[in-house]
Amino acid sequence: MATATIVGHVKKKPLPAGLPREWYESHNRRLKAMRLAISLLDSGTYDARRATNRKIRTMAVRTGIRRPSNVTCRMVRAFIRES
Repeated sequence: MATATIVGHVKKKPLPAGLPREWYESHNRRLKAMRLAISLLDSGTYDARRATNRKIRTMAVRTGIRRPSNVTCRMVRAFIRES
Protein backbone atom coordinates (compact mmCIF):
# COMPACT_ATOMS: atom_id res chain seq x y z
CA MET A 1 0.00 0.00 0.00
CA ALA A 2 1.35 3.39 -0.94
CA THR A 3 1.72 6.07 1.66
CA ALA A 4 0.28 9.54 1.43
CA THR A 5 2.55 12.47 0.85
CA ILE A 6 2.14 15.53 2.98
CA VAL A 7 1.59 18.55 0.80
CA GLY A 8 4.20 21.24 1.45
CA HIS A 9 3.38 24.84 2.07
CA VAL A 10 2.65 26.88 -1.02
CA LYS A 11 3.22 30.61 -1.13
CA LYS A 12 -0.27 32.02 -0.75
CA LYS A 13 -1.63 35.16 -2.34
CA PRO A 14 -4.26 37.17 -0.48
CA LEU A 15 -7.83 36.46 -1.51
CA PRO A 16 -9.77 39.26 -3.18
CA ALA A 17 -11.66 41.44 -0.74
CA GLY A 18 -15.34 42.29 -0.89
CA LEU A 19 -16.78 38.98 -2.09
CA PRO A 20 -19.67 37.25 -0.31
CA ARG A 21 -18.78 34.86 2.50
CA GLU A 22 -20.17 31.93 0.48
CA TRP A 23 -17.51 32.53 -2.17
CA TYR A 24 -14.70 32.20 0.37
CA GLU A 25 -16.27 29.09 1.88
CA SER A 26 -16.67 27.37 -1.49
CA HIS A 27 -13.16 28.42 -2.54
CA ASN A 28 -11.62 26.88 0.58
CA ARG A 29 -13.80 23.77 0.19
CA ARG A 30 -12.55 23.31 -3.40
CA LEU A 31 -8.92 23.66 -2.29
CA LYS A 32 -9.40 21.10 0.47
CA ALA A 33 -11.16 18.69 -1.89
CA MET A 34 -8.35 19.05 -4.44
CA ARG A 35 -5.68 18.33 -1.84
CA LEU A 36 -7.57 15.23 -0.68
CA ALA A 37 -8.21 14.03 -4.24
CA ILE A 38 -4.51 14.35 -5.08
CA SER A 39 -3.56 12.42 -1.93
CA LEU A 40 -6.05 9.66 -2.75
CA LEU A 41 -4.84 9.41 -6.34
CA ASP A 42 -1.23 9.24 -5.12
CA SER A 43 -2.17 6.43 -2.75
CA GLY A 44 -3.79 4.38 -5.54
CA THR A 45 -7.49 5.20 -5.25
CA TYR A 46 -8.34 5.85 -8.89
CA ASP A 47 -12.03 4.91 -8.81
CA ALA A 48 -14.49 7.39 -7.27
CA ARG A 49 -16.75 4.52 -6.14
CA ARG A 50 -13.93 3.20 -3.95
CA ALA A 51 -13.37 6.61 -2.35
CA THR A 52 -15.79 6.24 0.53
CA ASN A 53 -16.32 8.95 3.11
CA ARG A 54 -14.36 6.84 5.59
CA LYS A 55 -11.40 6.50 3.21
CA ILE A 56 -11.43 10.23 2.41
CA ARG A 57 -11.60 11.16 6.10
CA THR A 58 -8.81 8.72 6.95
CA MET A 59 -6.65 10.33 4.27
CA ALA A 60 -7.44 13.74 5.75
CA VAL A 61 -6.16 12.60 9.15
CA ARG A 62 -2.99 11.15 7.57
CA THR A 63 -2.23 14.36 5.70
CA GLY A 64 -3.08 16.71 8.56
CA ILE A 65 -6.25 18.16 7.05
CA ARG A 66 -9.36 18.78 9.15
CA ARG A 67 -12.17 16.25 8.88
CA PRO A 68 -14.08 16.95 5.64
CA SER A 69 -17.85 17.27 5.53
CA ASN A 70 -20.13 15.11 3.38
CA VAL A 71 -20.25 17.89 0.78
CA THR A 72 -16.46 17.99 0.59
CA CYS A 73 -16.32 14.20 0.27
CA ARG A 74 -18.72 14.37 -2.69
CA MET A 75 -16.50 17.04 -4.23
CA VAL A 76 -13.43 14.82 -3.79
CA ARG A 77 -15.19 12.00 -5.65
CA ALA A 78 -16.14 14.42 -8.43
CA PHE A 79 -12.48 15.47 -8.79
CA ILE A 80 -11.40 11.83 -8.93
CA ARG A 81 -14.02 11.11 -11.62
CA GLU A 82 -12.70 14.02 -13.70
CA SER A 83 -9.07 12.92 -13.47
